[in-house]
Amino acid sequence: LVILELRGRRLDLRMPVIMGVLNVTPDSFSDGGRHQSIEAAVARARVMTDEGAAIVDVGGESTRPGAAPVTEQEELDRVLPVVQRLSRELDCAISIDTMKPAVMAAACAAGAHLVNDVNALRAPGAIAVVKAHGAAACLMHMQGEPRTMQIEPRYDDVVAEVGQFLAERIAACAQGGVARERLLIDPGFGFGKSQRHNLRLLARLGVLVDLGVPLLVGVSRKAMLGKYPNRPVDQRLHAGLAAAALAVWQGASVIRTHDVRATVEAVEFAAAVRQAGS
Repeated sequence: LVILELRGRRLDLRMPVIMGVLNVTPDSFSDGGRHQSIEAAVARARVMTDEGAAIVDVGGESTRPGAAPVTEQEELDRVLPVVQRLSRELDCAISIDTMKPAVMAAACAAGAHLVNDVNALRAPGAIAVVKAHGAAACLMHMQGEPRTMQIEPRYDDVVAEVGQFLAERIAACAQGGVARERLLIDPGFGFGKSQRHNLRLLARLGVLVDLGVPLLVGVSRKAMLGKYPNRPVDQRLHAGLAAAALAVWQGASVIRTHDVRATVEAVEFAAAVRQAGS
């Protein structure tokens, strides 16, 4: 699939695109607290789109390892004013990063085009919300839940198990009336995976590309990058660019990142090399 359908918009994925991360939270692992005001969030989104982001991903609940959940109303209060402003002021696809069907519905009504769900639309009613609003959705694999997911994650074959889960969620969405043309899949780097699991997934992304749904990869600033070499969260750009290039080389269609301008350049070059060899 090379075209993603998003509520009246069509996103051409023949060349990879960038999703910029916009956390409107006090506790996200990398940029918590920086964009809590509406004005700061909108200004950051404008910078990211100017730098080349095709999608802005708005999140109001941290899903870092060990993160505590927030109430539905608190999440709505954080994200809705930002989504409303972005839909009026910026010409980009707007993604809502949430696990809660009520937040999905309200954000879509406010102008969001894409639901980015670390729970892969498994909450009761989530698929129905996406269908009702004609939105697109990103289905992510996560073993466990954010508070406990990094406590001894285990797999017999991480690539096969992640692939099977994502195939099952694609089928569940189709059964619920959300066509493949509206879906992305995400292997969920760092979500219930050890370093060995993360590296194995990154090395074999082609298995997931073969599922026939565009692949989103999000490794920006994550702990898996800090090990090569051991760097704090604000010094993981270079490893993140390497990971983005490796993902695009294997067929990833969307790269989710905090660092848009540098990632655009790395992705464009990796895609050009891949295209030259095809």
